[in-house]
Amino acid sequence: MKNIFSLILCLLFMSLQAQDLKLLYDKPAALWEETLPLGNGWIGMMPNGGIQEENIVLNEISMWSGSYQDANNYESYKQFSTIQQLLFQGKNDEAEKLVNQNFVCVGAGSGHGNGAKVPYGCFQNLGYLNINFLNSKKGTGYHRELDLNSGIAKTHYSLGDTLYTREYFVSQDKNLGAVKLSANKKKSISVALHFYRDENVKSHIVDGNTILIEGILPNGIGGDGLSYASKFLVVNKGGTISNYDNQIIVKDADQLIIYYAATTDYYDHNPTDYVNNILASKLNYEKLKTKHIRAYKQVFDRVNLNIKDNESKSHLPTDQRLANFFKNPAQDNGLAVLYYQFGRYLTISSTARNSDKALPPNLQGLWAHQIQTPWNGDYHLNVNAQMNHWGVETGNLSEYHRPFINLIKRISDEGKKTAKAYYNAPGWVVYMMTNIWGYTAPGEHASWGASTASGWLCNHLWEHYQFTEDKEYLRQVFPILKGAAEFYKHTNVFDPKTRQYVTSPSVSPENAFRLSNGKAASVVMGPTIDIQIVRELFQNVIAADSILQINDSFTSVLRSELQHIPPAVVVSNSGRVMEWMEDYDEVEPTHRHVSHLYGLYPAPFISPITTPKWADAAKKTLEVRGDGGTGWSRAWKILFWARLHDGDHALEILRQLLKPAISLDGKVSAGTYPNLFCAHPPFQIDGNFGGSAGIGEMLVQSHDGFIHLLPALPSNWSDGEVRGIRVRGNISVDIVWKNNKVVTYKIHGTKGRIVNLRVNDVVNRVVL
Repeated sequence: MKNIFSLILCLLFMSLQAQDLKLLYDKPAALWEETLPLGNGWIGMMPNGGIQEENIVLNEISMWSGSYQDANNYESYKQFSTIQQLLFQGKNDEAEKLVNQNFVCVGAGSGHGNGAKVPYGCFQNLGYLNINFLNSKKGTGYHRELDLNSGIAKTHYSLGDTLYTREYFVSQDKNLGAVKLSANKKKSISVALHFYRDENVKSHIVDGNTILIEGILPNGIGGDGLSYASKFLVVNKGGTISNYDNQIIVKDADQLIIYYAATTDYYDHNPTDYVNNILASKLNYEKLKTKHIRAYKQVFDRVNLNIKDNESKSHLPTDQRLANFFKNPAQDNGLAVLYYQFGRYLTISSTARNSDKALPPNLQGLWAHQIQTPWNGDYHLNVNAQMNHWGVETGNLSEYHRPFINLIKRISDEGKKTAKAYYNAPGWVVYMMTNIWGYTAPGEHASWGASTASGWLCNHLWEHYQFTEDKEYLRQVFPILKGAAEFYKHTNVFDPKTRQYVTSPSVSPENAFRLSNGKAASVVMGPTIDIQIVRELFQNVIAADSILQINDSFTSVLRSELQHIPPAVVVSNSGRVMEWMEDYDEVEPTHRHVSHLYGLYPAPFISPITTPKWADAAKKTLEVRGDGGTGWSRAWKILFWARLHDGDHALEILRQLLKPAISLDGKVSAGTYPNLFCAHPPFQIDGNFGGSAGIGEMLVQSHDGFIHLLPALPSNWSDGEVRGIRVRGNISVDIVWKNNKVVTYKIHGTKGRIVNLRVNDVVNRVVL
């Protein structure tokens, strides 16, 4: 113990200076994927920084068409046993036909990803604010930036000897956006402003210095859905304001400020009253900006990361840095830091904290430039919505997990109907997608729509407890954990061939295999991901019951069931982790989903330290799968290799994730857009969150029974420091390393608590 205290007393920590964390550009955005995202979890905007014309894409996160629907097929359960018998007999293709006839939704479902006009609906953009500059010329000295240290974007350029500056932010303190136009000479600002949206605008009122927009989105069944409103307030210093047609005309102003507010009645308030109230009081731009920066930095500054570069590249345009990084990542460690913090920035900007009404980020975060967003901009639950939240706990943004947790709570109630409809089972279940209306039914096709997600969602309920150790929260979510376990316990079937209990029917998300008759199929019993999820869920329910001292008799049932579930990993003859209970030939060996490694990440079953044989099998699985894939797939692979403690391979996947998505001939492929948005393609924000989480996982891990400092540090990241990164146990960590070795660290947690700490490959017991 004396040695432990001596160790604690001798720890030193080097203070960190703020990073120069800016996205920089030397020209206006020509594409939406070059614009800069701003937001506060409720509203967002993306300016293009044009010289002759500024076009700002506007968003509000509850802008959803559609409405509540019960898409469950209440006759499905009658085919349950027939499908299972066919699977017992190895007739997967015949079973799949019945699944496609019965274990799918009724009606249009998600509209096959084009649900704007059906009840499922879609997330869509609010509209566009267009600013035409009446004194437009060709500018010089152009500069555009987004500063992650303040959450403020800027544009500046010169026209002759006049310097023009624009500043944009969406307040973290008050639910509004602001754009300030200024110049170094008086009477230099003359503009025409107007708003437009492609459809569903009921009224468009331009009155003096305000524009008020009101509209109603379609509910998908021929009626009215959500009502929305947006308002713009234009405040000029000097010059004149007039109206022409649907425009506000400003001439010869010294300065101009545009305030923007928006909302819908999803939040049970009158949208027009809300935006009027937001903009009713006298607004002081500088005070709003100061309060925004203060509120933003209180969260963003919790984590500081610095990886030493021989020469900083932070002065280069970001698109140029992306191209250089793809050629040689060792030349710009700072871009990895920028990308990590950009992921945290996107969480803060697309998720509102401290409100039960807040929505979690969807496939687009909260930024969209279309009415019909790709895949409805919804919540895909077979990896994507989960990936959106993989970095929140380690990134010291734990409260930003709560909107997703609240969504899980809401759909767990609706999921009780789905469990009854398809299995006549207790508990609750949701399939691979949901929306703000609480959709829980399967999709329109078995290959992608028949995978259950409720167990995976419970991983998030448990992870939030592990990082916070909030017992009151755990008590609140225990019934949801238990309900999901009740469903899987009831629906697991006894396989006479293996004499084990497995899920049936199911799929390994979006993947397929070859049967002995040469036909392709997706529907099986007990895919590996299901086995791992069910094991994890049952173990977590048992652990939660023990922590809360509930002594629920159901936990005894789960303990017994765990003895008869297949192991989390079965190694095939090829030395890989089997994706299905039988070692089928894969239709697509390099498939983007690697769902059978759920046990490597996010679950803790596969580890180089505790289960080295399984880790070797996981490594071989990844080698065959390959390093390619869609944007989010590459992000997941970064996390896989980090969990395998191979930092150099994780960095290689990060290099590929940051490959410029737009080639010189204009073709788009997986990688990263110029504004650092992840390209599936098209844009999906999950890759940003997953890639950022992967960098955090390279620096610290805590799932193996101890806190592991620098478990997957790339050799190129030889010197660096991180402050405020979080681990399980309601603990934060500060680390300084040199020559790829930890030299100092601090562990912040409950005083007197003893933790196991792995530092430079040595495990010690440390008193906090």
